[in-house]
Amino acid sequence: MGCALFKWAQPRSNRSPPACRLNSTFYLQETALADTLPPIGFGFWKVACQDAANVAYEAIAAGYRHLDCAADYGNETEVGQGIARAIADGLVTREDLWITSKLWNTFHAPEHVEEGCRKSLSDLGLDYLDLYLVHFPIALEYVPIDTRYPPEWVHDPDAQSGMKRAKVPLHATWGAMETLVGKGLTKRIGVCNYNSGLIHDLMSYATVHPHTLQIEAHPYLTQERLIRLAKDYGIEVTAFSPLGALSYVELDMAGQGDSVLTEPAVLAAAQAHGKTPAQVVLRWGVQRGTSIIPKTSKPERMRENLDIMDFALSEEEMNAISALNQNRRFNDPGTFTEAAFNTFHPIYD
Repeated sequence: MGCALFKWAQPRSNRSPPACRLNSTFYLQETALADTLPPIGFGFWKVACQDAANVAYEAIAAGYRHLDCAADYGNETEVGQGIARAIADGLVTREDLWITSKLWNTFHAPEHVEEGCRKSLSDLGLDYLDLYLVHFPIALEYVPIDTRYPPEWVHDPDAQSGMKRAKVPLHATWGAMETLVGKGLTKRIGVCNYNSGLIHDLMSYATVHPHTLQIEAHPYLTQERLIRLAKDYGIEVTAFSPLGALSYVELDMAGQGDSVLTEPAVLAAAQAHGKTPAQVVLRWGVQRGTSIIPKTSKPERMRENLDIMDFALSEEEMNAISALNQNRRFNDPGTFTEAAFNTFHPIYD
């Protein structure tokens, strides 16, 4: 392991200019110190608490500089321990890292937004975040931290429907998010899981420009129109679940047959470039101009997922992979909230 895998992972004194052009508008940059997200980050969704500290440390050692966290993942304390160890061991400084966290649904009311942010900061052991995102455009009734944290989607575990909606407009939540920037609690703010209509609406009232839109995106869900709209507004796009179904099989939200990694277009590109199918799909995500946040608990897979900057897919290969689009969404609240909580709450038509 080590930090020589990527330019942005090297000590500042040794950094050299970008060597790899991704496409006509998107370049490998010294992004950890810039206003642009590193092209490849590390996601902590579903990383077990008992593993999270070591996984965070190993990810930093492998070269990751963007760590994507969230209150709802339930592992921010442990991730913070891994970050602290990496800093103490001299692998990085705090300034070398880009730490993202997310406001959970139960903290949407303006009077609770700062509380949610400060809780994440405390758990992560940080003074500030680089990016704080509204996790879902869904407001749920507040659950005090002392009652249950993270509260997940449930207001009352004993009720027939554990979910309880709150009447909090998104513009009120965003206004409170903007105050976090003024207080220095986060450098940037953004949103997750917004559709085009919500982006248009957000841009009509935002006084602090949203930095990032984080959405599910992979070859089965290319989201080309939404990504284009975000970029037209000057909003960066991060793709979660960039490999598609892999993270959802064990949750019974996808089957083994849903894997994009067995598609002939992916396999052909992998053979042509001497890469794994996963590397080809990740490269497709970065090359189309989105940052990506794959996850794994295996150090060798961490390094493999980073090793996608020494080749480029041809226009024909890019188009063939994009043509796999099925508008197949694996992370859909309209599906899982009804199945798990007896509450139908779609956010996509």
